[in-house]
Amino acid sequence: MIRRYGEALKAGQRYRRRVGVYAVCLRGGQILTTLQEAPTPEIQLPGGGIDPGEHPVAALHREVMEETGWRIAIGPRLGVYRRFTFMPEYDKWAEKVCLIHLARPTLRIGPPTEAGHHAVWMPVAEALEALTSEGDRAMLGVATRNHHVRHHPDVRSPCSR
Repeated sequence: MIRRYGEALKAGQRYRRRVGVYAVCLRGGQILTTLQEAPTPEIQLPGGGIDPGEHPVAALHREVMEETGWRIAIGPRLGVYRRFTFMPEYDKWAEKVCLIHLARPTLRIGPPTEAGHHAVWMPVAEALEALTSEGDRAMLGVATRNHHVRHHPDVRSPCSR
C-alpha cells in the first residue's frame, strides 16, 4: 500500500492516476526547490508527470531542468507517496503517485524554462517547513534521516525535526 498524504478522497469524485517523479536536490546543506506561482504560490520539490512512453529518469531530468534550470545527478529512490487533488492547470481530479529520488544539482544551465517557476535554494530546516505538500516534507525528512544522505558528500549535516 502506498502512503497517502493531503486531502481526503471526495465521495463520488472520479480520479485519474498520474505518475510523476520528483527530486530532493541537496548540495552543501541546502535544497533546491521550485516556487510555482499559479494558481497559488507553492514551494515544491522539482519534478512532474511522466509523459507516455517516457522513462522516469528522463522525465526527472527534463522536469528539474524545466522548473529550476539545473542539471542533476540522480541517486537512489527515497520513497513513493500518493495524494488526491484537483489539478487546475489540467482541469482534472488526479490521484498523483509521486516517486521521489535523491539527487545532486551538478550544473546550472540558466533560468527555469517553464513559465511561472523559479528556482529557490534554502536550508534544509527551512524547507521542512516551507514545502507546501505534506508528502514532499515527509520525503525530505526521510532523506535527512536516510543512510544515503548521511554519507552523501553534498550534505554537511543531516537535519532532524
